[in-house]
Amino acid sequence: MPLGIYISIPFCRTKCTYCNFASDVFSRVVFNRYVDRVCADIANAEKTAQKMGGRFEPVVDSIYLGGGTPTVLEPAQLGRIFATVRAQFEVIPGAEITVECAPGTLSDPMLDCLLRCGVNRVSLGVQSFVDHEASAVGRRHNRANVIDDIAHLRAAGVTNINIDLIAGLPRQTAESWEYSLEETIGTAVPHVSVYMLEVDEDSRLGRELIAGGTRYHAHFVPDEDATADFYLAACERLQSAGIVQYEISNFARAGFESRHNLKYWTRQPYLGFGVDAHSMLAATDSEIDAVRIATADSLERYTSGFGLQHNCVSHRAALEENFFLGLRLTRGVDLRELAAKFGEKALRPALATIAELTDAGLLEHSGDFIRLTARGRLLSNEVFEKFIIAQPSASPKTAAVV
Repeated sequence: MPLGIYISIPFCRTKCTYCNFASDVFSRVVFNRYVDRVCADIANAEKTAQKMGGRFEPVVDSIYLGGGTPTVLEPAQLGRIFATVRAQFEVIPGAEITVECAPGTLSDPMLDCLLRCGVNRVSLGVQSFVDHEASAVGRRHNRANVIDDIAHLRAAGVTNINIDLIAGLPRQTAESWEYSLEETIGTAVPHVSVYMLEVDEDSRLGRELIAGGTRYHAHFVPDEDATADFYLAACERLQSAGIVQYEISNFARAGFESRHNLKYWTRQPYLGFGVDAHSMLAATDSEIDAVRIATADSLERYTSGFGLQHNCVSHRAALEENFFLGLRLTRGVDLRELAAKFGEKALRPALATIAELTDAGLLEHSGDFIRLTARGRLLSNEVFEKFIIAQPSASPKTAAVV
């Protein structure tokens, strides 16, 4: 099965207050050192996979550069990364090649570079079309930048465009959210991602909200009920515009679903490179299902050569993953398919959980498929935990490889 490749570029022009990713603002002097390390890791990918006990597949059908903001790199640096990938892997014709971009960073030289590298899909981190909402969380673009970038991309032949939106930003109201949805639909992009604001200690805004403070406009963050209402409104509005929900946070016109992200949710193999990047490969040892690999989660540790973290995924844990990843998809989980792969006996412990969640209105059971209801999507983490609890697995083997 062809691989997906993910490459993390952890550099930003500014650090958004809501961001809980391993990205930040760094001096440009570290960019070359980072690109050196990423390219070295790509060149050694086959040896690393074998050392970890994973099956290496040289054929690639999706590449995704995320971050951070990959387009803060120099065009030559981005070009070097793509050249290294193509030197080590066979990238099939028609592969989906995505780069995340912050609106306002698509200069003519950068766009020329992306086209030379074969990029055919761009994801724009818009978050809000309301200028004061975007600026309140540290975004440096405005609505006009977004519209200009979309026009620029289309003129260059890149029509597969995604827009990211966040429900629950400071100062957001039902009216302003409706405006962002209308503007998004008005652009006629074929893919939209809608995320509900995450409140945790890994972001400045999250810490301030937890502390009950007012910095970063925390006291203007909508409550959970309002944010849930915004999300449900997005589901309805996008659906009515022909942008159909195919995953909890993702919506697309027919044929424009993200092939790369579908790999994660359907447990297809992928390799990740760069800071806080993750990989999953089928295991060469038949006693286990897969191996998961993670890189260091900070720039300093990654560039200093910190080793990889390695997890062996048991067959029972793989079954759990099929539930909590597969249920993210609108199509849901095919129980007959799981029974054929893991055996009827392995599936039995989950049946009581399925019945309980169906009775609670969080799952619907139709034929061989189970899927989340609208309410279940809002409470998806609670649903997923039930499947893990219902089928406890042995502690995975974990090792640090130096």
